[in-house]
Amino acid sequence: LQLQASGGGLVQPGGSLRLSCAASEFAMAYYAIGWFRQAPGKEREGISCILGSARSTHYADSVKGRFTISRGKNTSRDKNTVYLQMNSLKPEDTAVYYCATCGVGDIIYNTGYWGQGTLVTVSS
Repeated sequence: LQLQASGGGLVQPGGSLRLSCAASEFAMAYYAIGWFRQAPGKEREGISCILGSARSTHYADSVKGRFTISRGKNTSRDKNTVYLQMNSLKPEDTAVYYCATCGVGDIIYNTGYWGQGTLVTVSS
């Protein structure tokens, strides 16, 4: 099951960045896909998850209103991609961001598969 994150980098506070997760067709068909992050010295946390064909979206309180998760358009190039648009970035958003399969309960949790991470640094 392939999950490959990209798009990280250095951005100033208040800026924006868009992360991409390239997933296999199998992953997109059978799993909810989401984003997790791990800041230095902190536990990994689930921040967003998009569920199935209904495309129901969920966010952690820490990013709600600033981040938007979406699936790519139904084109051959884009349909197996999940995006995370991050706006109004803060220094505390600095972390390694991972795309992964996800579920939603009291928190957003991983359901077994991880992609590699991409580093986001928010600093002036």
